[in-house]
Amino acid sequence: MAIFLITFGVIVFLVFLMALGVLAGRKPIAGSCGGYAALGAECAAGCARPCWKRRVKNALSRRVP
Repeated sequence: MAIFLITFGVIVFLVFLMALGVLAGRKPIAGSCGGYAALGAECAAGCARPCWKRRVKNALSRRVP
């Protein structure tokens, strides 16, 4: 029973840390090279002309409420 409680406690703690990460702002993944922004790519695949779904998503994310 002790192993179960320790395991449950560790999982709850990890979920708590993930929740803090979400509340902190969900910054996109960027390595030491700067991520996709450094490449000048508009989409994750690196395409020059993103599909219409990606363009709509980008346009909606750029709107200021």
